[in-house]
Amino acid sequence: MAPFLVLLLFLSGAASDLTTLIMHPGDDVTLPCQVADSSISAVQWTRADLKPDIVLLYRDGRLDPTQQHPSFKDRVELVDTDLKDGDMSLILMNVNINDTGIYKCGVTTSNSTPTESDIEPIIVHLYVREPAGPKDGNSSPGGRDHGLAAGVLLLVAFVAVAGVLM
Repeated sequence: MAPFLVLLLFLSGAASDLTTLIMHPGDDVTLPCQVADSSISAVQWTRADLKPDIVLLYRDGRLDPTQQHPSFKDRVELVDTDLKDGDMSLILMNVNINDTGIYKCGVTTSNSTPTESDIEPIIVHLYVREPAGPKDGNSSPGGRDHGLAAGVLLLVAFVAVAGVLM
């Protein structure tokens, strides 16, 4: 799993329009979305793998929860609800494993129709995973890895001794 994450982080670093965040359950996270246009009339955060796919819809000066996916109820808000400074970042509170996914920030300006976004969507890939470290009373960091290494060394030693005796 770790090599996959390293590869994914490397590839995501190559794509300038993709941000990757790794969080732990219970954390609050801010998914970044900065736009230069100050004539913003609506902001929509979505996650395509969900139905409904709306994480947050802000229009007409308020949140519109009617189409929001139920798992985000009372857990999301915008950094700037005045839509004045171009910061359309999403605050997602108390993340859990099910929040892992690709989020898209779409912005509608007063110059565009409600169904189009004249600003390139911003993509954020969020991973939520359990923190690495001690579990089940194991007090040493990486204890599971040390136990595995010790087991492999014992097996190699056993095979070597058996090979010499035969």
